[in-house]
Amino acid sequence: MRILLLLCIGWWTMTAIASDTVAPPTPPKPGEACRSGHFRDFDFWVGEWDVYGPKGQRVGHSRIEKILGDCVIAEHWQGGGGSDGKSHNIYDAAQDRWTQFWVDNGGNALLLHGGLNGGAMALQSGDGHQRITWTPQADGRVRQHWESSTDGGQTWTTAFDGWYQKAGSAPPAAA
Repeated sequence: MRILLLLCIGWWTMTAIASDTVAPPTPPKPGEACRSGHFRDFDFWVGEWDVYGPKGQRVGHSRIEKILGDCVIAEHWQGGGGSDGKSHNIYDAAQDRWTQFWVDNGGNALLLHGGLNGGAMALQSGDGHQRITWTPQADGRVRQHWESSTDGGQTWTTAFDGWYQKAGSAPPAAA
């Protein structure tokens, strides 16, 4: 009888606990959360591009694609002079900012953070020595302006000022 009583009390306790337990929210499917909001801020850069310098000369080719369930924007750069590079770009919701990690075949690495600023993606290194801004244009091109500083951001020098233009379209007129 005692055992039956203990079993009944155990069953009643488990039933009471189970009825008070709220099921955890269903997590989004992988990549689902990355298809809206700030995760879309840099979508204007996605595409197949020929890249031109400030005088209208072709300086390279870049393929920008969304990977990992649309959570990461991957850049595949091939420079005209033999340089190759890759970057991964992601919106970090916990930090409320974009992060880019760039590496290339010259042994260089660059870590940038930032976000949209007036419709342009503006990213800067933590040491204040590098900043890059990508600005979408009404004609579909994207301007990339890369600046460097040797004094922690007091003065800036243009390292690269170029244009991403859809691959296969006519080259831009010299600036």
